[in-house]
Amino acid sequence: MILRRRIFSLRVISVLFCIICSTSSLKGKVVRVEVTSRSDVLNGQSFGHAGAYERILGRVYFSVPVANAHNRRIVDLDRAVNLKDSEVEFSSDFVVVRPKDSSKGNGSMLLEVPNRGRARIIGVVDGGSWDLSKDAGDAWLLRNGYTIVSVGWQWDAAGENALRFYAPIAKENGNTITGLLRGDLMPSKVMDEIPLGHLITGDIGGIEYPVAAPDDPRNVLTVRASRNAPRSVIRRSEWQFAHAVDGKLTPSDRHIHLNGGFQPGKIYEYVYVVADPVIAGLGFAAVRDFASYAKHGNDAIAPAARVYGEGISQNGRFLRDFLYQGFNADEEGRIALDGVLAHVAGAGRGSFNYRFAQPSRDAQPTSSVFFPTDVFPFTDQTETDPVTKEKGALLERAATEKVAPKIFFSNTSYEYWGRVAALIHVTADGKRDAVILPEVRIYHFTGLQHFSGPFPPTKGKEDLFGQQPQSPLPIKYFWRAMIANMDAWVRSNTSPPESSYPKIADGTLVPLADYAFPSIPAVNKPREANEAWRVDFGANWRDGILTLQPPKVGQSFPALVPQVDADGNERDGVRLPEIAVPLATYASWNLRDRSIGAADQRVSFEASYIPFPKTAADRKKLGDPRKSVAERYAGREDYLNRFGHALDELVKRRWILEEDRAALLHRAEEEWNEAVK
Repeated sequence: MILRRRIFSLRVISVLFCIICSTSSLKGKVVRVEVTSRSDVLNGQSFGHAGAYERILGRVYFSVPVANAHNRRIVDLDRAVNLKDSEVEFSSDFVVVRPKDSSKGNGSMLLEVPNRGRARIIGVVDGGSWDLSKDAGDAWLLRNGYTIVSVGWQWDAAGENALRFYAPIAKENGNTITGLLRGDLMPSKVMDEIPLGHLITGDIGGIEYPVAAPDDPRNVLTVRASRNAPRSVIRRSEWQFAHAVDGKLTPSDRHIHLNGGFQPGKIYEYVYVVADPVIAGLGFAAVRDFASYAKHGNDAIAPAARVYGEGISQNGRFLRDFLYQGFNADEEGRIALDGVLAHVAGAGRGSFNYRFAQPSRDAQPTSSVFFPTDVFPFTDQTETDPVTKEKGALLERAATEKVAPKIFFSNTSYEYWGRVAALIHVTADGKRDAVILPEVRIYHFTGLQHFSGPFPPTKGKEDLFGQQPQSPLPIKYFWRAMIANMDAWVRSNTSPPESSYPKIADGTLVPLADYAFPSIPAVNKPREANEAWRVDFGANWRDGILTLQPPKVGQSFPALVPQVDADGNERDGVRLPEIAVPLATYASWNLRDRSIGAADQRVSFEASYIPFPKTAADRKKLGDPRKSVAERYAGREDYLNRFGHALDELVKRRWILEEDRAALLHRAEEEWNEAVK
């Protein structure tokens, strides 16, 4: 018995010693890592020189000292309920995909900021299943030796398999903190009730705070016809915080029921009382400290010499805000992210480091309107707001602390209409092109939409049901080239392709009034584009405390869009052969189908695919001003030959990798067959 106790004691001491040693060796404020599963990718299959890969799931625990200068911008950090010994702990779910033998990797990590908790970059770049359980696609990332990591940062991420972020709430001297929160949406069908969480493309992007005081008179529901239309207050007797269960209404703190139902084509906005704010800004610290830990931790679970932050849409905005708020310096002042690839973020940032932050909220044509998303400043260098005289720069803190990374800001055609992308490269008055820093590249991928549509082209569904089929142009091949170019830029200072985007100076970027889209039969044109507005959420909102909901809305910034040619295709930017040698018009917008209401307004995220007439006779019969396919090309071989020349130019300029040439030529054959069938 005594011997067993001694053995047990020795084992406990040994375990404690290992934990202490491991903890002391972890830098960047990672205090421990829990692994919940570890599996070989595709049963140990070898991928190029990197060999076999493994997929690791777990939870990483962090601790940050409140007094550290690099943490002081985290809103409510000093009010954390778990503040102990002047530090605050929090944790994140993570997924690591890495070479089993780390010495065989290329030393570069792609650190994904997951979109609403979803780890997707491997699927976007390589194809295959998201968890690599059955299919790794063509495994480009793996064959090239990259380590890919996704770290949870969004406190309200919802749904199965979402990577979650676990942060403490804040209290004021032990007392509950309350405030006002706001949400909105435009339904595509009649709905008896709606969730308080952010509905985006039919799913919950964020679970949202529950109602803290259902009977408070500050709880308000309004309706209006469009973003800028006046609100009408819906009588309190007409709606309840309730959820239908078995045909009966039950009180709910997360749903609103409206008598007669929420109608399609109208914007419903709700303001309600909430309590116990999560310290959401710690999500910035999670990304920062994991990157630092990967580069400097002796026992890092995913060691790397270089870390590139990658974010798409919401997470591109996260990275822009991450840089603006000064989180690219770790607690020791070292650079965290060596490179940043922020894709389809437009000019946006977001609700990431506010009291009662709503990370999922964005800025769409008919929802998430007037949120702290597209807010000044927009450009990487110092600019002045001509109305308020405020000055600022996206990279001001990173430059001051000498931790500015190499940056790609990439956008598709949609973001110029839906995410005010022009503001990242023009002056705030909209009159001149801005000067871009040497460490920054801005890329406009012409003819693409926010996310790649299916091929053959089809219309979106439900909330995304547009009047035209979606643009099917793929982003995959641009992504691979961007990652390779970023790696070469950071690793060996090999300059990537120069910026390519529309400009005021050459007439490729114009006010909406000068937009010259052709008159195509049965194609309706938009009458508006998203704008960035000067908003006021109350006296302390710049410090992260929003007290006015909805905000006061002032003057908008100029809205500029890319100009088009006689076919309706944009004239500037990085152009796939489908734009240089077209079979269709790829319009930068798509209007809502009449069946879902508000047919004069744009569908979120989508561009349009409008095929050319097949023959001259078809063109004349339809009254279409665009040349037909038969008038443009002598036949299939002529088209493929011209497509190949355009593709060769992209390969030469390093927009497309040589190894992807064959896949794109095969795609060209499919597109020709679709166009002439």
